[in-house]
Amino acid sequence: MDTFIGVIGGSGVYEIDGLDGAEWVTVASPFGTPSDAILTGRLNGVRMAFLPRHGRGHVHSPTTVPYRANIDALKRLGVTDVISVSACGSFREDMAPGHFVIIDQFIDRTFAREKSFFGTGCVAHVSVAHPTCPRLAEACHTAATDAGITVHMGGTYLAMEGPQFSTMAESKLYRDVWGCDVIGMTNMPEAKLAREAELCYASVAMITDFDSWHPDHGAVDITDIIATLAANAGNARSLVARLPDLLGPDRAPCPHGCDRALEHAILTAPASRDPALVEQLGAVAGRVLGG
Repeated sequence: MDTFIGVIGGSGVYEIDGLDGAEWVTVASPFGTPSDAILTGRLNGVRMAFLPRHGRGHVHSPTTVPYRANIDALKRLGVTDVISVSACGSFREDMAPGHFVIIDQFIDRTFAREKSFFGTGCVAHVSVAHPTCPRLAEACHTAATDAGITVHMGGTYLAMEGPQFSTMAESKLYRDVWGCDVIGMTNMPEAKLAREAELCYASVAMITDFDSWHPDHGAVDITDIIATLAANAGNARSLVARLPDLLGPDRAPCPHGCDRALEHAILTAPASRDPALVEQLGAVAGRVLGG
């Protein structure tokens, strides 16, 4: 199998530089319209796809991002590995604005989003005990290090609904009681859906600010945050540009089983499955549903 890297870009990251044969393509999904067209091409001989999570011009809020359509569209294109790039706030003094964190755990506090491709007529339960792919995470860490980015390997991401930021009481709860490291609004249910779609998924969290727990939070000027966001976007592009050489054009089965997550996950008996839902699941679960 060939490697096909899909990048979902967050705030400030709207394209990949230097793609050969770059073309924006529209992918139809039975789960709705994706956030935007998808930029496709090759980088150092490896197929790449880029999807702006909020749409070009930042038209989707964290709640209205069509997460299911986005993941389904990438799967339909043939993407094998998904890299999420997103802005976040930090709960840790040593994880400062401008630093990157390679996430390995999530606490999902979102509540207004469709979180599964499956449902009545075709029930499935996948494991998200380890919601990111260690192989892909390691490649992102290496790419960040090689790009000269201050990067932390491992961290817990608190996914909040938004669009408002946290109260100080919430921020202190997430930091001091729950032990979270960063906070954002977009990695859930994205990571869960990637697992259901049998896609390897890694999350690169780009810190723009300290959350409201920090005594200096109120003194931060918005221009400082925008400047950090711009610098982070440039660093994110440098990280992404190094991934094709690290992952290579030839892809072996994932040693952690991400690409086989549905192997024993579907519980609905074949005779009881809803044909319409099974048809919708053609790209996501066709390997195990016989589509």
